[in-house]
Amino acid sequence: MDLRPMSETFNNSGLRQYLVVTGNYWAFTLTDGALRMLVVLHFYKLGYSPLAIASLFLFYELFGVVTNLVGGWLGARIGLNKTMNIGLLLQVVALSMLLVPASMLTVVWVMATQAMSGIAKDLNKMSAKSSLKLLLPDEAQGALYKWIAILTGSKNALKGVGFFLGGLLLAQLGFQGAVASMAAVLAAIWLLSLFLLKKDLGKSKFKPKFKDLFSKSSAINKLSAARLFLFGARDVWFVIALPLYLATQFQWSQTSIGSFLALWVIGYGMVQALAPAITGKKAGKVPGVSAVVGWAIALCAIPLLISTGMQYSSAPLWVLIGGLMVFGAVFAVNSSLHSYLIVSLAGCDGVSLDVGFYYMANAIGRLIGTVLSGWVYQAYGLEVCLWISSVFLMLTLFISITLKNEDA
Repeated sequence: MDLRPMSETFNNSGLRQYLVVTGNYWAFTLTDGALRMLVVLHFYKLGYSPLAIASLFLFYELFGVVTNLVGGWLGARIGLNKTMNIGLLLQVVALSMLLVPASMLTVVWVMATQAMSGIAKDLNKMSAKSSLKLLLPDEAQGALYKWIAILTGSKNALKGVGFFLGGLLLAQLGFQGAVASMAAVLAAIWLLSLFLLKKDLGKSKFKPKFKDLFSKSSAINKLSAARLFLFGARDVWFVIALPLYLATQFQWSQTSIGSFLALWVIGYGMVQALAPAITGKKAGKVPGVSAVVGWAIALCAIPLLISTGMQYSSAPLWVLIGGLMVFGAVFAVNSSLHSYLIVSLAGCDGVSLDVGFYYMANAIGRLIGTVLSGWVYQAYGLEVCLWISSVFLMLTLFISITLKNEDA
């Protein structure tokens, strides 16, 4: 385990690049979280059904699937600095597309802007995660786990801040004012990144072909499948069903929903950042497949317990809130372990190919979860969303168990 401080695990150039990559990732994440909350709350206020709101994010997730696959190949060919900057620019374009008159904000138009935002988000994330593999020495696996956890955890904490920011900006500036302010700030970040981010970061020594898009590693394929169901299990009840349930069943305001989800995601991100300490960093351990299986077991029953508790409790809201906190903490450790293992298993030359393939599976899970969240909630309610979540988590567990046969 490498417990040296940051300045000793990164060289001077690597430290500067890490700070630029992280700053870009943070800025993007704030706008991404805020935009999602803006769209959910604004279109719910306009009278859209849960399924219709879910459909607004369909292209966001669908294009995320394609972007992670093709983006990994693109990053290996042209460099991660370019894919990150392209992601920032596309998010500015997506935000600008929402500044049209209200009469033009049709479902099709908003779906198109979300498609653009989905491409931007996954280019940015793939670039940030892949770059860490290249900025640290191969033998510093403990440091890699540590900084992957910090990057992932801080991103999710800031996404939570973005949820709060989205609800606040919607209340204070209105939809267009909120979008315009975010577009202006992110455009400034993009211009800075063009000058500060190192050229050819992550550019592969070979020119990968399209056949190289799909991982040839059995371990990475299985870890990707486990990630798919892990994130489907979260989004099937969290993305659409939960905020609309709080609005319709308990009459929470837009600001209250945004603030609550923001605090949850911030706490989730903090636990992710602390995952190395939780999983044995102080004892000098680098986690492996056994840790992934153990934490998956701990997560499986939580959605069913929440559902059962809400059904029989006289205070279902408190059962939901308490269960959500427990779910978030355990899920955060699962997610952090997965994020470390994929970067650790990925090859150094063309690292973005393996990371892109893995996050393609992540995007498929989010896509499935988002669609089910709107459809199942509208047809059957939050309880069935929680049941489906537990089924997905069982699939994650079974796939994770098969990883024990790999050289992970």
